[in-house]
Amino acid sequence: MLVHQAYRYELDPTASQRVLLAKHAGTARFAFNWGLALCKARLEHGEPVPHSAELHRIWNGFKRESAPWWAEVSKCSPQEALRDLDRSFGNFWRGRKAGRRVGFPRFKKKGEHDGFRLTGSIRVEPRHVVLPRLGAIHSKETTAKFQGLFLSASVVREADRWYVSLTVERERPDQELVIGPVVGVDLGISSFAVLSDGTVLESPKALERSLWRLQRASKAHSRKRKGSRNRRKSAMRLARLHRRVRNQRQDFLHQTTTALAKAKSVIVVEDLNVRGMVRNRHLSRHIADAGWSEFRRLLAYKTVWYGSQLVVAPRFFASSKTCSACGAVKADLTLSERVYRCDACGLEIDRDLNAARNLAKVAGSSPETINACGGRVRPAVA
Repeated sequence: MLVHQAYRYELDPTASQRVLLAKHAGTARFAFNWGLALCKARLEHGEPVPHSAELHRIWNGFKRESAPWWAEVSKCSPQEALRDLDRSFGNFWRGRKAGRRVGFPRFKKKGEHDGFRLTGSIRVEPRHVVLPRLGAIHSKETTAKFQGLFLSASVVREADRWYVSLTVERERPDQELVIGPVVGVDLGISSFAVLSDGTVLESPKALERSLWRLQRASKAHSRKRKGSRNRRKSAMRLARLHRRVRNQRQDFLHQTTTALAKAKSVIVVEDLNVRGMVRNRHLSRHIADAGWSEFRRLLAYKTVWYGSQLVVAPRFFASSKTCSACGAVKADLTLSERVYRCDACGLEIDRDLNAARNLAKVAGSSPETINACGGRVRPAVA
């Protein structure tokens, strides 16, 4: 099957290459903000927002007069930034039409959005990534020998480190269908998830365990004089802590989803309204720390890669209120009740395990189910 896949490497640029990387990121940020200001001015005058091709045409005339430094960087950097702006407006208009809360595009700030995307002549050499106008940049990791058509290279700065994501179009061999059990996954807060077979996946709680460090670093940063060198140092220290938390969470999610996709034939998850759940001020931080949306996104493509299936239960399926033994549904069940007690058959079982077993039954409830990617999948066999 033909797929789009990204390979991410940490770069080890020289001092001159760091300057050139920063120039590319600054150009992309400047072009995005310039285009956004132009679009807002058009909207204020009742004119339509120009699309990316028109923005790039106007940019070509503007840069020769007002941006003499444009020749120092690749033309792809501002061009792809304007395409991102066009995509942002498209998401905004479609979201409003669908009744979803999608924010209006915002200006990018230096130090918070340092990144750019390149297309064109991109290749990989042993321990080097070759990018247009940047040349061969040493990689801290061994670059994989992979085949495929290079589509783009996205470079981003996280704290004091630079990373590149190479997106390629490649052919992946069709995997044999996984021979394994059907499993229901009930996501939670105290533990990351409970599986229908009784397995409990403990959450790393990356943010919670590093919260005191982040609080101390944030308080120290707020006390530094704005514009001083010490404030820049404290900002970098704080950014490193956030990067560490993000990496811990991402590593756990990748390992968990890969293990599930390779071992289980069918994986059933709930269609959670995460956006609505995080409005609960008592649970919002814990929900965001768990990364439920990212968990489902990773499962969506890994199940396709490894030959398993992802089934998404309906959003209003009463998995917690339904008895997994007799099917009776409770009228009320508070969050504080961690043990499910059935009034009909007398079953007493852990609340999350009961929900996971009910989710597992969803896989065989219909002859055909839509997976998370929108495709039709074969009937699930329990």
